[in-house]
Amino acid sequence: MENTEEYALFGKMTAQPGQREALLSILLQAAQLVSTAKGCHQYLVYKDTQHQDCIWISEIWDSKADHDASLTIAGCKELIMQAMPLLAGKPERTELTLSGGKR
Repeated sequence: MENTEEYALFGKMTAQPGQREALLSILLQAAQLVSTAKGCHQYLVYKDTQHQDCIWISEIWDSKADHDASLTIAGCKELIMQAMPLLAGKPERTELTLSGGKR
């Protein structure tokens, strides 16, 4: 993979106790929704093996604008609204610029 300068986002969400599977289900639905969005190369959802209530998300997009546009896909806002009450706090996120590596 050459130096592409794609937009990458790593997110961490902590579910209310006992709500990780429900939150995971919503995030997997979101992954399906955005998987065909313009500029989406990766949207992966992970269970944290050390913290029972945590979920991680990694995304790679052609640009931040493509990522932001994906939030307007039909059904996306509804999934966000379903997820919010399941969270134990504000989601954490780190924005990055992808420089290279293997995919």
